[in-house]
Amino acid sequence: MNAEPSSPASDRRAELLALAGELRPELHRYCARLMGSVIDGEDVVQDTLSRALVALRDLENPEETPSLRPWLFRIAHNRALDLLRSRTVRKAEPIEAAADIADPANPDPVEVLMRREAVNTAVSRFAELPTMQRSVVILKDVLDEPLKEIAALLDITVDAVKAHLARGRARLREINAQAGPPAQARPVSPAVAHYVALFNQQNWDALRALLADDVKLQQSTYASQAGAAEVGRFFTFYAGYDGVWLAPAWLDGREVIAVFADRNDDKPIYVIWLEWRDGHISFIHDTRYARYVIADAELVLAPDHKPAGTAG
Repeated sequence: MNAEPSSPASDRRAELLALAGELRPELHRYCARLMGSVIDGEDVVQDTLSRALVALRDLENPEETPSLRPWLFRIAHNRALDLLRSRTVRKAEPIEAAADIADPANPDPVEVLMRREAVNTAVSRFAELPTMQRSVVILKDVLDEPLKEIAALLDITVDAVKAHLARGRARLREINAQAGPPAQARPVSPAVAHYVALFNQQNWDALRALLADDVKLQQSTYASQAGAAEVGRFFTFYAGYDGVWLAPAWLDGREVIAVFADRNDDKPIYVIWLEWRDGHISFIHDTRYARYVIADAELVLAPDHKPAGTAG
């Protein structure tokens, strides 16, 4: 029997899913800096892709779908701004005369240094920039987007992009010059210390006993799971991997758990963070399938819990 021909809607959905897999790290680099947090940035990426799939499903004429890459960035940008507006009232930014910023294929050495500074700037520091400056600096200096495409995404003129870029770069240099010492680890909470100890002892039954009846599990590219019975299989999966080792850590001011492929490794490969309610785990966020989350992260390991091979 011949397979039924695919519809335009299913074709676009398949195209979006394929592109999403390739684009997630780049979307995250943008959203993390826009939010000032790699954790919040991943939440925006996840929400962006969910909204995009719903929007594609609801299109009356799938052939009218815009170019997927800029469309995804626009959804991510708007979603991040919605979240930022909910936190604080944005201050108006006057648009000054556009600086003479070139956009050649081979930028001059000063331009290269500015871009390098943006790439090397801690994610959390971007939150100190006004939102529009933040967006423009990230898109231009971190993601190397052309000025015209930045203008289209942000719905402003190229001259306005240049103005925001000049002011954002200057402000970012000030922020970096005034930055304090790196963040230090805080005391480990008893709940996280207990979870890590049980995991490293491979006491899976005791870990399952910590799950709330309505616990949820989120693993980035996979559908969410809910309920202690379903989420309990999470530990069965880890039981099949020898050598995995956990250590408490801090990231974006939040207590997380660093995951090492082996106890003797120097660096973790991803992180997990937990939400608790009445002494039980109500939510597990596992980034095993989104390892880009900690690529630019300021992760601080708890000193008394570092695996054997880590320095310091």
